[in-house]
Amino acid sequence: MERFLSSKKYIPFTYKMMIPYLILVLLTDMLVGYIAYTMLVESRTEMAETNVRTALKQTRNNIEYQTDEIKRMSNSLFLNTNFQNALQFRGEPLENMLKMRDDIVPYMKAPLQLYGNKLRLALYAVNESMLEITGDEMSAPIGRSDYYVLPLRAIENTEWFNSLVANNKDSVWLQADSDRGLGNISYFRKLVASNAAPAVIGYIRVTARIDELFGSFDTFPVDQGLDLRLIDRASGLTLYERGAVDKQAKQDAYLIISEDISLSGYVIEARVPHTYLNKDASRMQKVITTVCAISFLVMAVIGFLVARISGKKIKRIVYLARSFQEGNFYKRIGFPGNDEFVYIANSFNQMAASIQELIHNVYVQGIQKKQAELDVLQAQISPHFLYNTLSTIGSLANLGEVEKVTQMVQGLSKFYRLTLNEGQVYISLEKELEQVRMYLEIQRVKYADAFEVYYDIDPEILQVPIIKLILQPFVENIFKHAWFGETIAIRITGKRLGDRIELKVIDNGIGMRPDTLRKMRSSTFQTGSYGLKNVEERIKLRYGNDFGMQIGSYFGAGTTVQIILPVENAEIREVMGE
Repeated sequence: MERFLSSKKYIPFTYKMMIPYLILVLLTDMLVGYIAYTMLVESRTEMAETNVRTALKQTRNNIEYQTDEIKRMSNSLFLNTNFQNALQFRGEPLENMLKMRDDIVPYMKAPLQLYGNKLRLALYAVNESMLEITGDEMSAPIGRSDYYVLPLRAIENTEWFNSLVANNKDSVWLQADSDRGLGNISYFRKLVASNAAPAVIGYIRVTARIDELFGSFDTFPVDQGLDLRLIDRASGLTLYERGAVDKQAKQDAYLIISEDISLSGYVIEARVPHTYLNKDASRMQKVITTVCAISFLVMAVIGFLVARISGKKIKRIVYLARSFQEGNFYKRIGFPGNDEFVYIANSFNQMAASIQELIHNVYVQGIQKKQAELDVLQAQISPHFLYNTLSTIGSLANLGEVEKVTQMVQGLSKFYRLTLNEGQVYISLEKELEQVRMYLEIQRVKYADAFEVYYDIDPEILQVPIIKLILQPFVENIFKHAWFGETIAIRITGKRLGDRIELKVIDNGIGMRPDTLRKMRSSTFQTGSYGLKNVEERIKLRYGNDFGMQIGSYFGAGTTVQIILPVENAEIREVMGE
């Protein structure tokens, strides 16, 4: 055996652990590299997003400033009473011309001169007597600031105007007529007379170029794929767009950043391609890959050195394990220090001591079992019971009771045959009951049928194997200690309780006093021939401490002995050959 163990090859555990260790280091380096790469990309993305958001806010501020100037321009006309009165004037053509020259045109030209960008200021008058002033063609791009005085009928049949009137909208931004094609947007509001009941006297439309509202595009690198748009939130239409995007690219190919503006219902949006954000990714990837490779090599060298050092201690443990396999439990391990190997060595030494103690206990327990069985055998073949029975047989023979003599001899023979049971420890419950019946038959001849026995046994447990001589000692104690009158009744019951069986021996004898019962329960009380302590010890030795017997008694009323046994256990299966 020793030669076989020494010739058997094995791979040291430390080297086996090197493989998962290297895999773990590799995966860790890959994970760290991936996280570092991702964080760098995210950092650049956040930086780019911050720059774009800052540019968007600047654009928003510029748009809001420009639109606020346009609103103030309309307010200067809306609140001017002279302007309102002039719009309501109805006179001769010459008077109307002078009124327009003195009170309408100056108020329209002044804000256009103050505003820096190019605008078109159109006045749609309800008063049809007003003279018309037509400036540049509205379908042409805005080349200079210009003003218009037009009759209301010029727009009253347009779809956009009718929609505003139907929905009672005022002071709105929209794209009307040719605005969409020219890249313009218009601010439209009512003019209401303040000197009478509120009445609409006209409409003001201020048209501006959207690119001038946005201002400078120097902060947006549109040449690198960035795209800036003005979107109508309600319809989802793009009113203005600067920059070009790949129409076939997927939506997730762009980082979309939006910013609300003061124009109700509109939003400015920037689309930043991820290729722009990740333009330095390949260089970062090479640097991170190189660092991870160097880290892997360094960790591999460190792991190999640790494996060499730990392997020496593990070899020592393997050598001691082989000694244990050969049956040498006296060797011990001693490691210096306070690491895990010291803990293993101490546990190994404790295990060796426990095994030695366990072997000793098992050996002693086996001897106790044999001694208990020997006590049972000696108790059953003791001269006291045998002499009393033979004496009874002799008396019956002198009286000529041949039939009773024959009955007692046969009962005695069968009783001892069942008791010995060819040296077997376990018998079926049915045979145990038969052995009790033989004992009672012998006693029935001696006591001339002065007692009654009742059996209440569940048929399904009759074949359950139990250790022999469990019931008979308690029945014997009834005759020795419980009988005090002319007759006595004995009841033997048995039933199954789950994976256990319950046996009871009940009598209506004299019972026991409390102090006697207390001694009996403490297992210090011995009967005349065979102690109940022996029965308790045999049950616990064979089945364990979860099983045993309980005695209940009431002086003057009788005694009940309860015995709890398992239906089966490992020893029963082994003995019964299962």
